[in-house]
Amino acid sequence: MRVSEQPAYVLHHYSYRETSLLLEIFARDYGRLGILAKGARRARPRARMSLEPFQRLLMGWSGKGELPVLTGVDLDGDPIFLSGEALYCGFYMNELLFRLLHRHDPHEALFAVYQSSLQALQGDDIAEATLRIFEKRLLEEVGYGLVLDTEINSNVPIEPGRMYEYLPMHGPVRATDRKEITTEQSVSISGDSLIALARETLTEQRALRESKSLMRVVLGLYLGSKPLNSRKLFHDLKQIPIIETDTEAPIDPARR
Repeated sequence: MRVSEQPAYVLHHYSYRETSLLLEIFARDYGRLGILAKGARRARPRARMSLEPFQRLLMGWSGKGELPVLTGVDLDGDPIFLSGEALYCGFYMNELLFRLLHRHDPHEALFAVYQSSLQALQGDDIAEATLRIFEKRLLEEVGYGLVLDTEINSNVPIEPGRMYEYLPMHGPVRATDRKEITTEQSVSISGDSLIALARETLTEQRALRESKSLMRVVLGLYLGSKPLNSRKLFHDLKQIPIIETDTEAPIDPARR
């Protein structure tokens, strides 16, 4: 198969043999896949920079099997520059895509969400809100969308000002009804926060805090026990001024 000028992002790359790179990419029409970039480690710095994460590229490749060979790459549009907290947020999004997307499973809508999220991180948008919306859209795309607008046991619309218990495998119930339904571990969250997450209008601190707690528990169900490298790295370095600009993403090179 030969593909040319396919919009794509590099999620991660790592060395392969003496001169090449193995790329994990997210392509608009092909989803997540691995690409072999022969001789890329010998390329001029400017050419190699095009294979760094967060840059929208037009990529070409050819070959059969799990590891086709890169045949061409060009920048597509203005480059994205992330630094400080935004850089680690970008690493986090890349790792979620790496861990939750199956190979060769197209997600055109998610590709657009990822692109807009990177642009938001580069701008003045609230990073926490950008991540929560990205997580929500990602879960929807992979078939694990959250119930945010109605109570699961009655289909009654979520009410602002009321407290709920969110059952990660099911959805929200009124706090007073939780024990009558299940012993499943739950997350306390206000109706206002559920509504804000559903509408993607996360501006209040309480909504940001509660949505983060909810997403961490829900994502944990699908990520398994293996911790996220990007989350650990950000936690370890949070108290240290971040001046690093190298976009070598901290993703475990173990490939599916």
